[in-house]
Amino acid sequence: MTTRERTYVRGNNQRAAQYTELWIIGQPAEIAAMVQVASASGRLVFISAPTPMGGDDNRHRRYLRLRTT
Repeated sequence: MTTRERTYVRGNNQRAAQYTELWIIGQPAEIAAMVQVASASGRLVFISAPTPMGGDDNRHRRYLRLRTT
């Protein structure tokens, strides 16, 4: 492995370590509260649109990417 390749790999690992990716499942009001806290703290990077769980289950699923530092 060349020095350039090692530097590239190290940089990608450091960038990946900066984020936590989560799937959260819950009632819409509960998810809204979590999103509000993450947004207010400045850690929220990305949030997906709500996806219903389906069937008789009235919960929703959302994907969040949070900054760890």
